[in-house]
Amino acid sequence: MIAEDVRHFLTALLLVVGSLLPIVNPVGSAPMFLVMTHGADLATRQTLALKIAINTFLLIIGSLIFGAYVLKVFGLSVPVVQVAGGAVLCALGWNLLNQDSPAPSPDDKIDTGAVFMRAFYPLTLPLTVDPGAISVAITVGANHAHGVERMIIGFAAGVTGTALISICVWLAYRYAQRVALWLGHTRMMVVLRLSAFIVLCIGVEITWNGIRALASELTFAPPAAAAPATTQGDAPAATLPASATPAKTP
Repeated sequence: MIAEDVRHFLTALLLVVGSLLPIVNPVGSAPMFLVMTHGADLATRQTLALKIAINTFLLIIGSLIFGAYVLKVFGLSVPVVQVAGGAVLCALGWNLLNQDSPAPSPDDKIDTGAVFMRAFYPLTLPLTVDPGAISVAITVGANHAHGVERMIIGFAAGVTGTALISICVWLAYRYAQRVALWLGHTRMMVVLRLSAFIVLCIGVEITWNGIRALASELTFAPPAAAAPATTQGDAPAATLPASATPAKTP
């Protein structure tokens, strides 16, 4: 019995981590995190990395547990979330792709309060946890296990997997500045442009998946259904041509 519970826990844990961690991709988002916090010092970025990791945990675990119910309350569907969120992600990727990123200098300063205001939007949503990750989390959370014991095991696996993903986000963002200094400004700009282009492509893919899912729900009536049906007794009488009509007798 214990072995079966452990197997179910590991299966659910691998499902959460394996499906969400490649989409979150903290390593790929780290260069954009540096650009969007340009002018902040190392201590501010480390504190911000912790805040983003906490927001990531709350957002993913909330999508796993309550995501399907929230969409049902507002009458929304996952494809609608994909279309709207994908459009936001496309705008973010396009802005980062065309943004000028000068070399950092000691004179560059930014208000710490203004940086912390970006902790949730756009640094957590949609940069770190994009609409694709939210839709996957909602889909995984909608597959509830049967039985109270299995639900508890699934919940524990979801919390553990989300915590592991959040730790990866915290580590990637916390040490992003040191990695950037090791790479240098030129190489970092190359990584940034590639990451921004990938974000733009992911946004287009998410939007397209939502549009395709919405288009599959459209139903078109066949042409025969548009014409009124005629019964055997209501068959139209045949009309004679004008030349075949009998002439009137005087």
